[in-house]
Amino acid sequence: MDITWLGHGTFEFVLPSGETLILDPWTDGNPKYPKDYEIKRCDTMLISHGHFDHIHDAVPLAKKFHPKVIAIFETAAWLEKKGVENTSGMNKGGTQKAGSVSVTMTHAVHSCGIQEDDGSIVYGGEAAGYVLRFEDGRTVYFAGDTNVFSDMALIAELYQPELCFLPIGDFYTMGPREAALACRLLKAKTVAPMHFGTFPPLVGRPAQLADLVTGTKVWELEPGRTVKW
Repeated sequence: MDITWLGHGTFEFVLPSGETLILDPWTDGNPKYPKDYEIKRCDTMLISHGHFDHIHDAVPLAKKFHPKVIAIFETAAWLEKKGVENTSGMNKGGTQKAGSVSVTMTHAVHSCGIQEDDGSIVYGGEAAGYVLRFEDGRTVYFAGDTNVFSDMALIAELYQPELCFLPIGDFYTMGPREAALACRLLKAKTVAPMHFGTFPPLVGRPAQLADLVTGTKVWELEPGRTVKW
């Protein structure tokens, strides 16, 4: 599959069939979003939580492409009120099919208030992560925004993800020290760091994580540069 990091926590996965998944869409105003990059297709949209830097462009992209939109139940209900069709609200531990991909929602340690246009914050359920299982048998764990938590060992036991996407920026999520422990709990073969360098407080860097792990490849992606996996 083709994987393109679009900056911060936003990713595009394109399967060999052309089926396209967009994760945590933040394009407008994202300082790391690649200049002139255009999302041309979206069959499934996955939302980890309701903070603006993960949901900002969910509504316009959903209205443009009409994908299946997966989020925790309360966030999905909020999106419906904003005019998003084909939402599929779920909860942690549940699994559903999205096109050819099996999607399981996992725990995350983070908040999930959704900020309205007037500045008020409404309840968005809880933050979550996702395990994605593909038809070729490979498995990805997308942690969303989270600190390390001991039940990551259960994610490893249940799903054995080969590729993990972990936040490392610190301040709002775990930093490299915590992410290194997450790698050990997940028994991760390969980790792609995310959610760093976007704002001044997000000081964690992939090189710091690489210095702290053994047996895990730290796969440093560049925004806008498509890689094969």
